[in-house]
Amino acid sequence: MPTTGRRARWFPKEPLPDAPARVFLLPYSGCGASMYRHWPTEYGGVNFVPVQLPGRENRLREQPFKSYQELGSVLSEVLSPYLDRPYALFGHCSAALAAYEVARQTIDRGGPAPTRLYVSSEVAPQDGPHGRHLQMNDDELAEELRTLVVQLGGTPVPTLIDMTLGVLRGDIEVNRRYHVADPVKLPCPITAIGWSGDIGMEPELMGGWSACGNSEQVVFEGGHYSFMEGPETLLRLMVDGLGMGLSELDTAAMSGTERAVVRGGLGC
Repeated sequence: MPTTGRRARWFPKEPLPDAPARVFLLPYSGCGASMYRHWPTEYGGVNFVPVQLPGRENRLREQPFKSYQELGSVLSEVLSPYLDRPYALFGHCSAALAAYEVARQTIDRGGPAPTRLYVSSEVAPQDGPHGRHLQMNDDELAEELRTLVVQLGGTPVPTLIDMTLGVLRGDIEVNRRYHVADPVKLPCPITAIGWSGDIGMEPELMGGWSACGNSEQVVFEGGHYSFMEGPETLLRLMVDGLGMGLSELDTAAMSGTERAVVRGGLGC
């Protein structure tokens, strides 16, 4: 299925037409699809599809979204032609909230529910807003951006940092305004992903996702930015969650440092 016209802007790479399953990857505050540059396009039969949002990178001249509800409404329509097979949504940090809204509004439109929703390093909608970025001034946010650029393997350019800072500040305000006291319970399972070294978003803060659907929690070794490398343990988790096939033998072979620690008690 070719990506033409308006939809082409949303995908740096066209979704693979013959992929048995897809995971749509949403970038978080201030960032674009390039934050997934180290992820494979395909792994274990699953097509990983970064999504490009307006107001960043090659869409810098476009108006950024003003709320997660607005983004969910637009993106649920954009993704609709590609939801003809098992699919999942992944969002890290603030993008987890956007992913929840996309799932909710896709279902509201009569579309197919995700096979699974993956939310990483973020509190549930009713527990926010939360996060250290909410309290940072522009100098501190600029330093965060420089750190992120280096983490992605680039060199910080002052003019680009200044341009991106405005997008980041706007996204943070979107996050600050988002609070859903009584979230809709999704019909799809939710996997809440924490990271053992994530200071400020400790895994135990994520228990509220059980109010949003039948959920489980896993904790991986690593810090807040570890997901950007597309670690194999994370990819395996998604492939397995889409029914594409981690066998019990594969899981048993994983070392202690790479194995996800499943935290029980977060179900409905």
